[in-house]
Amino acid sequence: MKFSLSWLKEHLDTEANAATIADTLTRIGLEVEGVDNPAEVLRPFTVARVLTAQPHPQADKLQVLTVETGSGQALQVVCGAPNARAGMVGVFGGPGTYVPGSDFTLQSGDEIKISIDHIGTLINTVQ
Repeated sequence: MKFSLSWLKEHLDTEANAATIADTLTRIGLEVEGVDNPAEVLRPFTVARVLTAQPHPQADKLQVLTVETGSGQALQVVCGAPNARAGMVGVFGGPGTYVPGSDFTLQSGDEIKISIDHIGTLINTVQ
């Protein structure tokens, strides 16, 4: 059976973290098969604002975006989303970010070795 940490904390009088709770449950004889944090795979992603969006000079289905990720430095990215536009806020994953569910890792433009169908969108609408 799976339990969320928030559910456990509703039923236990504790402020302990998940690892401490799992250790304690094991110590008192309850089997804990594993502790997973599904949000962990999303940690490399951040919220970004599209500053500019221009057609890609060499590909009809791509755009060149300038995005601000909160780092204080604007980044230039290639995006396959036809609805990407200046002012839009979305989810950003930089080079080396693993995309769960699609089972691929984002690469920088000079290393990209995946088809246009698998590029997906570097910026997905969240508004």
